[in-house]
Amino acid sequence: MNKRTFSVYSALLLSLILLLAACSGGDKTAPANSEDVKTAGDDIENATELTFWTFAGTHATFYANAAERWNEQNPDKPIKLTAETYPFDQMHNNLLMALQSGSGAPDIADIELAKFPNFLKGQTQLEPLNDLIEPELDGFMQERLNIYAKDGKYYGAPTHLGASVVYYNTEIMEQAGVDIDSIKTWDDYVEAGKAVVEKTGKPMTTIAGNWYSIWPFVAQRGSDFFDENGELTLDNEVNIETLGFVNDLVNKHKIAEMAPGGQYHAEEFYGFMNEGGQASLVIPMYYMKDFTTYMPDLKGKVQIRPMPKWSDSDLQSATMGGTGTAVTSQSEHIDLAKEFLYFAKLSKEGNIQLWKELGFDPPRWDVWEDPAMKEDNVFYQYFHEDIFDILLSVKDNVAGIKLSEYTPDVLTEIDSNIMHNVIREQNQTPEEALKQSADTIRQKMGN
Repeated sequence: MNKRTFSVYSALLLSLILLLAACSGGDKTAPANSEDVKTAGDDIENATELTFWTFAGTHATFYANAAERWNEQNPDKPIKLTAETYPFDQMHNNLLMALQSGSGAPDIADIELAKFPNFLKGQTQLEPLNDLIEPELDGFMQERLNIYAKDGKYYGAPTHLGASVVYYNTEIMEQAGVDIDSIKTWDDYVEAGKAVVEKTGKPMTTIAGNWYSIWPFVAQRGSDFFDENGELTLDNEVNIETLGFVNDLVNKHKIAEMAPGGQYHAEEFYGFMNEGGQASLVIPMYYMKDFTTYMPDLKGKVQIRPMPKWSDSDLQSATMGGTGTAVTSQSEHIDLAKEFLYFAKLSKEGNIQLWKELGFDPPRWDVWEDPAMKEDNVFYQYFHEDIFDILLSVKDNVAGIKLSEYTPDVLTEIDSNIMHNVIREQNQTPEEALKQSADTIRQKMGN
């Protein structure tokens, strides 16, 4: 949500509440469809009721399953969990307004990474999770925890590490005569891409028209859009060079095209990829679920490898995307909600379930070698058995990212202007586009 003055915000809040009340008989938070609600423990007498909001149906199912396990293991303090799924923007807007107005918020809520800064502005209405995390801090990937932190307090339980990797279509790479394990640097990647285009007629990769096609590369070089002091660095020299590299993949080297549908979660892209449309894809590991769900024809044809290195950095991955799950201060059962959140998502068992049920790379690295993680599943069958060996090999070289309350504004600039003007239209240089957007953001920041 863009920054607004309090008076404008209040007016919008009142208008929306009245509109929602009129449309839904006064129940402004009920999902439109009954299938968007998952429950657990509703058959247990005297169970404590907890509500959970999310924008992902798979997350609702994950928490409902966790509640069933909780009730089996904690018969002395059962819970009745109601997990409700809403459209992405509606959920975040409703949650923010409920927290600002002082009523109507759930006990627990998913908050997407790019939206999280909106919930850390001013007096935070989320409960710190330090008492759950700090005793086992050494087992977590700190880069992921820091995304949901403010002033030394952790407010979000991560859903995955979100380590960026390269998915290679080995069938195409073999046709081009390229050994994927010979690709060590981004220069190697470009040369491999030229061979792919020449020998197969297919692009080495595609570029999305949003931040997914620039932020991982920037972070992997040790840069970001903000520094540790919250100062905007969007238009620094490293970022200009990096955007230039991405642009060159499309417009100079001709080894990349714009992604069908404009982004990697579009139906057009899934169909294109499933038909062997491109040789590789740079995206976080959580995308394994998309492969197994939407690209069945690629089973056995895709291998995961670390990102190639930059000449000026040893970093081999960057944590991207994701959702932080928070306990709201409006909950009447804060301690129980936090205890359940730990059980479902922060504990070792919860992290293992994130992999088993959702195919996510757990944010706790200390479970990556757990025997339970080695058990055969759809992801090992689709890809290969050494997925976590690869992740362990880059564990100490994963770049984190820094969020600011203005991060949503930066991402909007990237999605709406920068990628379009530089790569699609080519009417601005990387330097011109980044400096123009940086000036826009600095005006919002009052600089």
